[in-house]
Amino acid sequence: MFIYLILIIFTLFYYYVKKKFSFWQRNDVKFIRPSFPFGNLQGFKRRFHSSQFVQNFYRELKGSGPFGGVYFFMNPVAIALDLEFIKDVLVRDFSHFHDRGMYYNEKHDPISAHLFNLEGERWKSLRSKLIPTFSSGKMKMMCPTIVGVGDQLRDCLNKMIEENHEIEMKDILSRFTTDIIGNTAFGLECNSLKDPDTEFRRMGKKVFEVPPKQFLKFLFITSFRKLSKVIGVKVTSDDVSKFFFKVVKDTIEYRERNKIIRNDFMNLLIQLKNDESNDSRLTLNEIVAQAFVFFLAGYETSSTTMSYCLYELALHQDIQDKARECVRQSIEKHNGLNYEAINDMEYLDQCIKESLRKYPPGANLIRVVTKDYQPQNSKFTFKKGMTIMIPIYAIHHDPEYYPNPEEYDPSRFTNDQQHESGSLKYLPFGEGPRICIGVRFGMMEARVGLAVLLMNFKFTKSSKTAIPLKISTRSVVLSPEGGLWLNVELISN
Repeated sequence: MFIYLILIIFTLFYYYVKKKFSFWQRNDVKFIRPSFPFGNLQGFKRRFHSSQFVQNFYRELKGSGPFGGVYFFMNPVAIALDLEFIKDVLVRDFSHFHDRGMYYNEKHDPISAHLFNLEGERWKSLRSKLIPTFSSGKMKMMCPTIVGVGDQLRDCLNKMIEENHEIEMKDILSRFTTDIIGNTAFGLECNSLKDPDTEFRRMGKKVFEVPPKQFLKFLFITSFRKLSKVIGVKVTSDDVSKFFFKVVKDTIEYRERNKIIRNDFMNLLIQLKNDESNDSRLTLNEIVAQAFVFFLAGYETSSTTMSYCLYELALHQDIQDKARECVRQSIEKHNGLNYEAINDMEYLDQCIKESLRKYPPGANLIRVVTKDYQPQNSKFTFKKGMTIMIPIYAIHHDPEYYPNPEEYDPSRFTNDQQHESGSLKYLPFGEGPRICIGVRFGMMEARVGLAVLLMNFKFTKSSKTAIPLKISTRSVVLSPEGGLWLNVELISN
C-alpha cells in the first residue's frame, strides 16, 4: 500500500508539472521549451546578467506576435515583443498593469515597503504625496548642493592623480553620488569622497551586490511571493535595515528638536509625518522606507550611468572633445556651473541619453496583471496575477530600432530625432504613470558630475580598461565587472 501511495503521489505530481509547463502551448502562444525545476532559468548559472539571458529570450521569440512565453520555475511569464503592446501595458491600459510585482514584506521587513515596491491605491497615494519633492523648483534649490559636492569630486580626483593616473572611476562616482544623496535626502555630510569606507558607502554597496548564494533566494521570492510573506522571508539584511532606521530616526529628532528646516527630501517626509490629516500622515516605518529607496535610486543608477558615459567618451576622443566644448560654452553663457547652465548642455545630454540606451541601469521592467486583460487582435486573455516582462536592454539593442546598436552614437538623440527618445523603444526610466519619479534628480546628478569632470580632466583608456566591458552578474543593476579603469589627466582651463 505504501508503494502504491508513493506511485500515486509521483504520478499526480508528474501530471501537475506537465500541465504547468504546457500553459503556453495550450494557449497557442510561441514559447521556449522549459525543463524541471527551473523552467527557462535552468541555464542561468551566474554566468550572465539578467539583461543577457532575457535578450536571448527576446531574440528567439521575436516575430511570433506581440508577446511570447517563458517559464520562471513553473510560473508562465510573457516576454513583450511589440512596441504597441508595450505601450498598451505601460500607458494606454495602465489600469490593468499598475503593479510591478516586486516582493516586499511590510511586517517582517518594513524598509522594503517603499514607493518602488508598493501596489495599488497605496502606491498611488504615496506617489502623489512625494511628487512635489521632484519639481523643477525643488531641483533648482538642490542644485547648488550638488555642485558643491562636484567641487569635492574635482579635488578628490586631483589628489588621486598625483599618485597614479590609472583610476577606478566607478568607485569614485559611487562615492560622489553617495555624498549627494546623504546631503539632499538626510541632510548629512557623508564625506565618502574623503573616506571611501564610510558606513553610508558600505551599506549602499551591500544592497546592490547580490552574493551567489542569495540568487536562488531572490528567484524563490519572485516566483512564490505569497509563501515568502507567510514564512517571513526578508530582502533587506538586518544590519542595513538597522542602519537606515537609526539614521532617519536621529535626523528627524535632531531637526524637530532644533527646529531645522531644509529644502530637501527629508523635510517633506517630516511634514508628511506631522500632517494633521490621517490620510496624509506617514509613520516612521514609511518614512524610513521612502528615504531608503531614494538613497538607492540616486546612488547606484546615476553613478553607473556616468561610468558608462565616461567609458564611451574615453574610447571616442572626438565625442569627448565635443562634449567638453559644450560644457564650456554653457558655463560661459550662464556665468558658472548653475541650474541654467546644467539644463543648457544639449550635446552632453545626448551623450548621457545614448549611454542610457546602450547601458540601461534597469535591464527589464516587470508588470503584474491586476485584472483580466485581452490584448487587441488576440484570443488570449491574461489572467489576474500573471507576469509580463518588458526587455528594455534587448529593445535598446535591437537593430530594427537602433541601427548598429553596439555603436555609441549620441547623434541618435539630436533635436530632429528627439521625438524618438520619448517613444516606447527608449525606456531607461520606464514610461507611463509609473515612470521613475526621480528622473530629473538623477539626470541633474549625472550632468553635474560629468560637467565637472570634463571641465577639469581628460579621460583615455588605460592598460586596465576592459574592452569590451563585462557586465557584473553580482549586481542588480547593469554594472561593469571589476569597476571602470581609465587614465585621467588634469587639463588647463
